[in-house]
Amino acid sequence: MSDMTNRRSIRLSAALALTLALTLAGCGFKPVGQANMPFDTLYVTAPDYSSFGAEFKRYVESYGKTRITDNPQQAQVILEILSETQEQQILSLTSAGRVAEFLLRYRVTYRLRDNEKRDWIPRGEIQLQRDYTYDDTIVLAKENEAQLLFKDMKNDAIQQLVRRLSVAQAPS
Repeated sequence: MSDMTNRRSIRLSAALALTLALTLAGCGFKPVGQANMPFDTLYVTAPDYSSFGAEFKRYVESYGKTRITDNPQQAQVILEILSETQEQQILSLTSAGRVAEFLLRYRVTYRLRDNEKRDWIPRGEIQLQRDYTYDDTIVLAKENEAQLLFKDMKNDAIQQLVRRLSVAQAPS
């Protein structure tokens, strides 16, 4: 009896897996794969205070076939991270005048050009924002939450920049 139950269980699992695969394929879902950029080599410059450039390089090296170079002369294009800023703004106050909500903003300004100073992508900006509630009785936890939200926005900005670079075109 258990042998028959195992067979039914296996058939049911296989049918569910097939149904799931067909559903995902039909809706246009694609798993995260390589970042296919229209250039083979890339040089990245970023301000000294910025961690965005280093994390962007790691992402491209891990998921793409584009090679990051240490010399701008060896690169087909140069990505300039012009600025990276994190801002925190009060959204609302309690009736006692204490902060109840914050708005967090993360901005990255960039430009993509070649060695002949021609813009592949003119100066652009990625701006992300998140809001979160604040409670001054658990300050450390809320500061950690804010840092996690900034990290999440940075990762989102990296992925957005990769998508923008993947549709870049050489200047005419």
